[in-house]
Formats: sequence, C-alpha cells, structure tokens
Amino acid sequence: MVINMTASAGKRVLILVENLPSPFDRRVWQEATTLQAHGYGVSIICPTGKGYEQHYEEIDGIHIYRYDLPIEAEGAKGYAVEYSAALFHTFRLAWKVRREQGFDVVHACNPPDLLFLVGGFFKLFFGTKFLFDHHDINPELYEAKFGRRDFFWTLMVWLERMTFKTSDVSIATNESYKKIAIERGDMDPEKVFVVRSGPKLDRLKIIPPVPALKKGRTYLVGYVGVMGKQEGIDLLLQAASHIVYGLGREDIHFGLVGGGTSLEDMKALAVKLDITDYVTFTGRVPDQALLEMLNTADVCANPDIANEMNDKSTMNKIMEYMALGKAIVQFDLTEGRFSAEEASLYAAKNDPIDMAEKIVELLDNPELRIKMGEHGRRRVENELEWRYEAPKLLRAYEVLFEQL
Repeated sequence: MVINMTASAGKRVLILVENLPSPFDRRVWQEATTLQAHGYGVSIICPTGKGYEQHYEEIDGIHIYRYDLPIEAEGAKGYAVEYSAALFHTFRLAWKVRREQGFDVVHACNPPDLLFLVGGFFKLFFGTKFLFDHHDINPELYEAKFGRRDFFWTLMVWLERMTFKTSDVSIATNESYKKIAIERGDMDPEKVFVVRSGPKLDRLKIIPPVPALKKGRTYLVGYVGVMGKQEGIDLLLQAASHIVYGLGREDIHFGLVGGGTSLEDMKALAVKLDITDYVTFTGRVPDQALLEMLNTADVCANPDIANEMNDKSTMNKIMEYMALGKAIVQFDLTEGRFSAEEASLYAAKNDPIDMAEKIVELLDNPELRIKMGEHGRRRVENELEWRYEAPKLLRAYEVLFEQL
C-alpha cells in the first residue's frame, strides 16, 4: 500500500463533487486550495468535462481523480442513470484514493444527496469523518425542475435527512441553508457553519471592454451561468423581445455565457422570438472570454425564476457581477437581495416585462449604474470576497478535527 505522507495523519481530505469537474467548479476549487494552503492533503473525485478530460492529474498539489458520465441528465430517469453511475465511480475511485493518498475526512458536495453513502461507509468501517457541503436544496430543486411532489420528491427529503444525520459537521452557503440544516436536518447549530461562495478578486479582474461584443450596438446586457430550466433564460429572452419590439430599442445586445441542458432550447426560443440578431450565446467558455463579456456589459442580468429553491439559494453570478462593479437587474428573491443590496434593481417576480423596463431604466441612467456598481464592488471588497469566507471553512475543519 502506498500512502501519500505530505500531510500529517488526520489532515487528509477527500472532496466529492458530481455536478462539475474540478478545477472548473469555483467554490470547490477555492475550498480545496484553501485547505491545501493550510497544511491539509487534498484529493478530489469529480466527473470529466470539456477541457478536463484527464482521469487523473495533480494541480497545485491537489490530486484530482475524474470519471466519465454516460449522459448529461434530463428528466427523472436520466438523473437516476447519471447519479447511479456517479455513485459507482465515486466508490470505485475512493478506494483508489485511499490506497494512493489516504484520507481522514470525506467532504461531500451535493447534488446529489447520495454521497453520504460513500462518506457513511468509510465513517462506519474506517473511522473517517464526514463533512457535508450543502450546495443545493434538492427537494426544492426537484420541485423546481419537475413541478411536482411525488415519490421522487419524498425520496429527496429522506436522502437529505440521512445526509445530515451522517454528517459530523455541515457547511451552508447562506443563512437560509443553515436554517434548513438545523430545522430539517436536526443538526447541532454549533456544527453548522455558513461559508458563502465569495469571489476571488485575483480571478475576477476588471479589464478593458471589448466593443466588438456589442455587435455594433450601443449597450450590452450580460449574463453568466447555467442554461437550465430553473435559471429563467426564457424569461430573459422574453424581456429582450419586449425591449426590441415592445419598446422599440434596437441599440441593445445580449451576451449570454454558459452551457447546460437547455442551451439548444433557448437558442430555438430566440429564433421563435425573432431576436437572434440581438443575442449571442457563447456556450461554456474559458475565464478570459467570460471576463471580456462581463467587463463589456453595461448591465448584468440574473433572471433566476422566483421559486422556493432560488429564493433560498445564493447565486455565484450575482457576486461575480458585483466583483466587476456591474449594476444588476434580477427578480426579487430573498438571498439575491441579501447579496446585492443596492447594487441591483428588483423586478416583479417572474415578470419579463418589468425586467425589460428595469434593464432599460438602468441603461438610460449611467449615473445610477455607476453608483450601483460601486456599491456592489465595495460590498465584495469589504464583506463577501473569499478571503472573508476562508477562515469560516477552516473553523469548520477545526471543529471537525477536534472530534478525531
């Protein structure tokens, strides 16, 4: 048996993540590099993805083990296939990591809420600790995707409960998630830590705009994020249609950055709405292209649908917009308002017409845009940047290791 001894026994961490490859998943990578910089040995198991096809590589001293997924899931059956395959490969690779690197803690990032099976197994038979990193509230996510509370929704509730029951410590992305951990998961409040997904300003750099991205128009509205059903891209496209045909504004272009299961559907919707000349879909792009789009944008949009899932969730894109000093328009959601405060205008929930009018209001008021952007940038610099969250992550680990 070959065990990596670069980290002392008791300080070796295995991070499990299923929905994005590392280091593309920014929150996971920030956590991993923070732990590694403070003396922890860190390994990650995750899926492969575009640009991250290698099944093993070491980056910045972090060991990354990747597996191939059979499909990018759509529908309940598709998710069942994807998650079953992910669970199999995660178990398989966990044994490999145990042989090659060793680990004392399993740090599981959902979705899905199945990874407690891996953490629980090694906890039961080898005495490792289990930390749950609560990224998504899966019962609400399932309802948002499929619009129903059926057997699978009930299963999600049970899996969430079992995940918290298995956890020695959990970390939440905001106070809403912490409340769920305590009330729904019956976690000890002393073992639940809020660690927000704060941006790193050394990555989210303010750079000169690229005028060509405006496609000859005066203004650019930017979006970055997943192209999925609950992200509300259809509402943003309806807002764009109203801007062009309802308000007669042909001086505004939309730059939408990101990939996902709904990307092709959203391209088709743009054709149906006859706004393809006013919208650029980039798909998933490298950081430099993302930064060019957002730095060129005059206003950034967050069209996340108003539902229970999104109301309680903190969206990374909001803080990325703020880090770049951009004024925002979004629907009025609890955690979105907490993050952005005065850096955003808030449209009526799920109302694309109101979103359109607030976008135009901001574009026509450069002084207000500057004021809002400055507020957002200050809030990131003084309160929300990752350097303020890293000590909270480390404190969660201190409490965890006090139990070893």
